[in-house]
Amino acid sequence: MESSKIQQFLEGKIIFITGATGFLAKILVEKILRVQPNVKKLYLLVRASDTKSAKKRFYEEIMQTELFKVLREKIGAKNLNSLVEEKVFPVAGDISFEDFGIENSEIKDEMFKEIEIIINSAATTRFDERYDIAMNINVLGAVNVLKFAKRCEKVKIIVHVSTAYVCGEGEGVIPEKSFILGETLNKNSYLDIDVERKVIEDKLKELEAQKLTSKEVTIAMKDLGIQRATLHGWPNTYSFTKAMGEMLLGHLKENLQLVIIRPTIITSTYKEPFPGWIEGVKTVDSFILGYGKGILNFCFGDPNTKIDAIPGDMVVNSILAAIIAHGNQYYSSQESIYHISSSEKNPLKSCDIQLFLFHYFTKNPWINKDGNIIKVGMPPLFSSMDSFQNYISTYYWPLLKILELANLLSWQRFDKTYKNLKRKIDMAIRLAELYKPYLLFHGSFDDVNTERLRMAMKDCNIEDVLSFDPRCIKWEDYFMNTHFPGAVKRIF
Repeated sequence: MESSKIQQFLEGKIIFITGATGFLAKILVEKILRVQPNVKKLYLLVRASDTKSAKKRFYEEIMQTELFKVLREKIGAKNLNSLVEEKVFPVAGDISFEDFGIENSEIKDEMFKEIEIIINSAATTRFDERYDIAMNINVLGAVNVLKFAKRCEKVKIIVHVSTAYVCGEGEGVIPEKSFILGETLNKNSYLDIDVERKVIEDKLKELEAQKLTSKEVTIAMKDLGIQRATLHGWPNTYSFTKAMGEMLLGHLKENLQLVIIRPTIITSTYKEPFPGWIEGVKTVDSFILGYGKGILNFCFGDPNTKIDAIPGDMVVNSILAAIIAHGNQYYSSQESIYHISSSEKNPLKSCDIQLFLFHYFTKNPWINKDGNIIKVGMPPLFSSMDSFQNYISTYYWPLLKILELANLLSWQRFDKTYKNLKRKIDMAIRLAELYKPYLLFHGSFDDVNTERLRMAMKDCNIEDVLSFDPRCIKWEDYFMNTHFPGAVKRIF
């Protein structure tokens, strides 16, 4: 045990975590079991039809991941299995439903009597998710967590994991402040969440009447999400619905202690349980993947634009720090919001990412399935969508048209080349549109509250156990020796 104080606080505690099979929740579960095996119970909400299926998903998607290798080596596979069997309880349910659709009344009653801490990390993080799905998970799901918490007899705190980008395409220094219900970012509209739900309901009825295919319905509902987000001033469905979730939590929480954690762009683990663990393609990783494989050859951002990145284990440490600080009454019981970010304390610039990419994949080129080395060049850096569109129009569309004409004149001899180029263009445009709000972001995130939280951990002598200070990150070393190798190993 690195610290008796974290040991004392988490010892004997009963914690409920939603979104248990997600990236952050996995790191969180591993951290708790590693630093405090004397936690009393971890209830994990797993989307599944029954307890047997929930346990199967837990073991296959969480316990069998590489993430647990350090803990497995530390205490042995047999002891780890015994620890999990004793402490961890996967619960079949879905955040979209009231009481999460938990059918077993005995399990539910037990949870109501026992749970002391709730961490809501369940979310759909697709920027262009179907509006109905994003509403059910990111908005109504958050409310369902709150309703469930109000029925828990011993609950002391709810930690809700949101995103710093609920601010939209902000400029200047973005404060750690809460939303008022109905507030919008364009200042010319009023946001009524019941109206938004009615819009979804009416649209689904309209689409059903048209007898469209499921794919056509999905496209229409994705478009609807973007339209409604844009109407109220948000750049995409994800940030819009996460903002609505925050609004409702703040409005309905009553006397419950609510903490909102707002991370920025989450990247691979910095240190724990080992450097470079990542799962799934995150924001920045889409460009890393495309560039390294030779599909994309550009970057986004003004040379001095800040790319606000934060490693996943630092986000998890901030969650635990908030629980300890508020649980020990270092703070008042009022709602608290924390930006878990790097742009104020240790800014990373777009031009840095550009150089890191070029240097890494020049020294460590990707070898494709045919055994060919993928050569990369210095990617151009676009500081606006207009400059990017001009680049595509100038260099790619003419070539695409020539290949299209060549296909007609030579019995589709150039068909494969044409399809590959079109795929590259389509991917580049889609990524540019999706990630523009994050990679062309002209603000930085205030972290006054978060700095206070770090100081509280220092006062407790556990800042090393729960480190989330971005000032310790040397970005070049992190990307070149941790994040890029981790991404290549685990997502390429």
